[in-house]
Order: sequence, then C-alpha cells, then structure tokens
Amino acid sequence: MQKNKILVVDDEHLIRWSLEQNLKKQGYDVATAGSGEDALRLLQEESPDLVLLDVQLPGMNGMEVLERIKEMEEEVIVIMVTALGVLETAVMAMRLGAYDYINKPFNLDELAIVICKALETQELKREVAQLRSTQPKKFSIDEIIGESEDLKHVLGMVLKIAQSDAGTVLVQGESGTGKELIAKAIHYESARADKPFMAINCAAVPETLLESELMGHEKGAFTDAKSLKKGLFEMAHGGTVFLDEIGDMPQGIQAKLLRVLEDRSFRRVGGTKDIHVDVRIVSATNKDLLAAIEDKSFRNDLYYRLQVIPIFLTPLRERRSDILILAHSFIESFNKEFGKSVQGISAAAEKFLMEYDWPGNVRELRNVIERAIILEDEEIMRLEHLPRELVSRSGGTESGPLEFILPPEGIDIEDVERELIRQSLEMAEGNQSKAAKKLNLGIDAFRYRMKKFKFL
Repeated sequence: MQKNKILVVDDEHLIRWSLEQNLKKQGYDVATAGSGEDALRLLQEESPDLVLLDVQLPGMNGMEVLERIKEMEEEVIVIMVTALGVLETAVMAMRLGAYDYINKPFNLDELAIVICKALETQELKREVAQLRSTQPKKFSIDEIIGESEDLKHVLGMVLKIAQSDAGTVLVQGESGTGKELIAKAIHYESARADKPFMAINCAAVPETLLESELMGHEKGAFTDAKSLKKGLFEMAHGGTVFLDEIGDMPQGIQAKLLRVLEDRSFRRVGGTKDIHVDVRIVSATNKDLLAAIEDKSFRNDLYYRLQVIPIFLTPLRERRSDILILAHSFIESFNKEFGKSVQGISAAAEKFLMEYDWPGNVRELRNVIERAIILEDEEIMRLEHLPRELVSRSGGTESGPLEFILPPEGIDIEDVERELIRQSLEMAEGNQSKAAKKLNLGIDAFRYRMKKFKFL
C-alpha cells in the first residue's frame, strides 16, 4: 500500500526535524522545507498529499505560499501552523483554502488526529469524484444493449425525457426487463446527473416504516425516533427518486405521495413544517395498475398523476433479436469479472437461447450466462453448460432431435446403452462428469453403468 506523503514547511530546523521523525514513525513519507520558495519547488517534485505550513516564514510568508499552492495543486490538503493565535489569520487561511489551523506549541497526538482525518477526507473526496465520473457512463443510454425496434423506441423516449423538465415518469414492464436501468439512464443522461439518485422498493419496506423512509421524521415522532431523520425526497433534492414496485405501495402512503407529486412538498413524520423539494420521480411496476384500480388496491387519482409520461418495456420473448446480442455482451463482461475466456456459443445453445421464452426476461438471461461462465471452463458455451432444468423443460439437445430406427430383427437394449456410454466417454475425452451430463445422468448413475459394461 502506497504511503501518504507529507511536506513539512517551517523555518525552524528543530521543529522540522521533530515533525519529520514523528510522522515517519506513523508510517508517512516526509519531505521538509525551510522556506516558501523551497516548499513550492518540492510541491512540484514530490507531489505531497498534505502540507503542514508555518505562517511565519522568511521571504514569502505562509499565506502567500498557501495561495500559490492552491493555484498549483488545488486538491492538496494544507494545514496552517503558527505561534500567533490570531483569529483573523485563521479566517483568512480558511478562505484561501486551508483545511485546518493549529497553534504552536502543538500536541503531537492531536496533530496526528487532525492529519489522519484530513487524509481520510481527501480519500473520500477522491472516491466520490471517481464515482461521479464513472456512474454516468455505467448507466448512460449507450450502455443499454439491444437493436430491436421496441428498444430503440424506448431509448429515444429516455433521451427526450432526460433532456426535458418532466418531473414524473412511470416505467411499466415484467420483472427483469430493466426498469431500474431505464430510471438510471433517465437520471444520468439529464442535467441532474451530478445530484443524488435515490431508490426504494415499495414492496420491501413495511408500511409502518415506508413513510419515514420517504418523508423522514422528526426527533420524538415515535418511540424509536431518537433523532431527526431526512427522508429520500429530501436527500434527493435536485436529483431523482426511483420508486420501484409502486403498485405495492400501501394506500395510506399513496395519498401522501399524491401531494408530493402535485406540489413537490411534504412534511416529515411528526413535523408541522412543509418541506419543498426539486426532484424528478420515476416510478416502476410489473403490475397492471388499471386492474389494481378496479380491485380498489390502487388510487385512481394517483395512477393518472403518475402516468404523465408512461414507458412500456417489452418482454425479452417479444424482442428476440436482442437475445444473442445480450448473451455475448454478458459473456464479455463475465469473462473480465471471473478471468475466463469463453469465445462464443455453440449453434445448439444459440438455438435454445433464441427459442426459450425467458419468463424472467433480461435478468434471467444474465443469470444463466453468469452461472455457465462460473461453472464451465471450455472456450465455447454449449447447450450442456446451460441449466439442465431449463434445457430439459424445453426438450433441447446439443445434437438436435434424436433419430434412431429400430432394425426389423430387433436389438438388445443393453447394446444400445453400452454404445451410448462408450460414445459419451469418447466425446468427453474420458471426463466422467462431462460424459454423464451428455446423457443427462447423475455421476453415480453414470458410474454404475460404466461398471456394468466394464468401462471401469
């Protein structure tokens, strides 16, 4: 692990030496400078993560050095050190970009804590910056795979919605069709991309907690409310809230959500003050909401408020031209993740993938490919590598339909069984486990037949 580097800038040799020895014991790389000019030179040569900078320096003073440092390396952390406890100096240093300000004589243990917290803050900022730079790409419209006309139509809508001020969107489709992926694409393709994307599954949170999760609560609002808590709508201010499985939202919360949709305001549980937020609300469901209205489980007024802009995701079985494109994309992705080198899919496996109905849609296809990549080591993904329960249910075989004509004089069934065992072992190059799979037999049943026909 790379050590953090600290630059100590002080005109007193003893202080520089003392800090250098102490910081090295704590595991840091340390460079020292006795003047502002030397500090700026070392800043370029050493690229420190943090600078301990004395205010009183010969020539260029600490404040001037601080300004120059922030011009050269804005991200570097600067902690100012001085023997003069002057408030105005501290305020000016913070305005110029200093992280903190400590007085001489300082306690080395306290200084160690300040440095540790400063470096942790810097690392967190870097992680957040990296996340913000990668998330938009990961969930951009270009990352949604497929060439079917239905998908192209949906993606065209996503781009228009993202670039508009539309505040309410309803995404409908079967489980596994990618409703959350569409919601994220709407968010990350929009001007809201650098603001929060907050998601909640309305079916997974008990009714007693759902209102608090969405709206937040005041301290003392109920027994366990020991402190104020902001809800998702408040935390997502400026961004997007994704309400998954909206069709399962309890009716008591539906009425309160309706108010949020109408005027973008709400009250925390136990609160008396209206809180106004700027959020885009994307809802999703796999339910028939019109049927839910008929059986009185979903509010009619909420439905019409939600579906201002509806998006319908077609099930995978109705856009079969996307199946193999998705499968190869998943193979490429899982090859990288698991260090495998699957190069393609056999004709029989492709035929099965194209003909299977995929009740779990894209999510099921992804899981099937992931399982095959993890469990198998061959360069070509074959039908036998796919889940047996799916293949047997569909009647698939690697070689296609079995054609066997019984001779007029008849045949001994055991001769047929012996030949099948022999051929399967030959095809599997002696690998008993693979040979057993070719005959859809468990390994114990296969070995029993091997012994029976003296292959063992």
